[in-house]
Amino acid sequence: MPASLLVRSGTILTMNDRFDVVAGDVAIRDGRIEAVGQVSPDARFDRVVDAAGGYVLPGLIQTHIHLCQTLFRGLADDLPLLDWLRRRVWPLEAAHDAESLRAAAQLAALELVTSGTTTVLTMETVHETEAVFEAVADSGLRATIGKAMMDAAPDAPPRLREAMRSSVDESLSLARRWDGAAGGRLRAALAPRFAVSCSEELLRAVADLSSERGLLVHTHASESRDELAVVRQRTGLGNVEFLATVNLTSPRLCAAHCVWIEDREMGILADRGVKALHCPSSNLKLGSGIAPVTEMRKRGISVSLGTDGAACNNRLDMFEEMRLAALLQAARSGPGALPARDALWMATRGGAEALGLDAEIGSIEPGKRADLIVVDRDRPHLVPGGDPCSTIVYAARGADVRTTVVDGELLVDRFEPVRADRREILSRARTATRRLLSRSQHLA
Repeated sequence: MPASLLVRSGTILTMNDRFDVVAGDVAIRDGRIEAVGQVSPDARFDRVVDAAGGYVLPGLIQTHIHLCQTLFRGLADDLPLLDWLRRRVWPLEAAHDAESLRAAAQLAALELVTSGTTTVLTMETVHETEAVFEAVADSGLRATIGKAMMDAAPDAPPRLREAMRSSVDESLSLARRWDGAAGGRLRAALAPRFAVSCSEELLRAVADLSSERGLLVHTHASESRDELAVVRQRTGLGNVEFLATVNLTSPRLCAAHCVWIEDREMGILADRGVKALHCPSSNLKLGSGIAPVTEMRKRGISVSLGTDGAACNNRLDMFEEMRLAALLQAARSGPGALPARDALWMATRGGAEALGLDAEIGSIEPGKRADLIVVDRDRPHLVPGGDPCSTIVYAARGADVRTTVVDGELLVDRFEPVRADRREILSRARTATRRLLSRSQHLA
């Protein structure tokens, strides 16, 4: 990795508190941003990247994804959430081994960095999460990773059924080894899958550990009406209300979806600093509904964006999620309910806030980690390019990303991955998928 890098001649959407747009350069040294705007012509850099007037943005931050599901793309379509899990996704996750998990994470990381995502919060499956940490460490991606915790899912395949204590012990073992690894790029989270598949004992243990160790908690909440019905039948409470009773609702809780939450539950999210993770494509594809993003934001709730996994999206393109998030709120609440600038904020600063990393990433400012992307402006669908935020949110695509930098390291240069061997990763993913499907049929 070069000790210094200059990204030259860009239109820089800083995403700082003033939303400054600056024409000029970004100087990077030792993984951090040194200067933004005009850089001394006498300054020397190990590497220079010419942005050629392109849009320079903070790297996009996905706060809900499942890297392990990337090999399931096209294998779990056209089903509602609970059927999707029980009939397709859980059997496939049970069939994963370390090799296929590594291939899935490598494929996901390739798709993410080449389409502008530099940071993810990901929930993996129950077993062999070590392979995912290893693959992501090698990829250059920044990630917070948790193994799925499931100790109360009798309808799941045997390989996904855990004892509460072993689930906790394995999660803590991963945290001891990986939290802060790869120069701080990797962190560990606690990831109870959702209230439907976790015992109250497990959820309370996770709440206590999160408080003691400062670990993020990553879960699903209030995604579908069917899920809500199960939780209410078991507990007599709404989903968010139940999470509050087991002490999980804190600023460390990252709750994916939050489609079906009532006003009093929004009050809980707002009062306790819970982060909502909005996944518009996934919610539409599974027929779950449209999250009340406008209302949550008005209540002061942090709302960020994710694609969810390739089994329910089927793309990992954050540009699509920004566009769709804005369009859906316009349909719900009128044009401008979620302006383009706010959608871009959710994909950058909002994501950093959700992960507790706003002091480090999410904007292009001196002193922050050098996570940024360059979007090529010389595409017909990006011309003439009036307002930069509107152009990025409503017109740009992941395929327009020509440069990706994480921690000052060039991961994508002129549309091509630098660390990764594209052909090798694609070949490995195809082979791993064939073997996984064979194992899945055997397990069935």
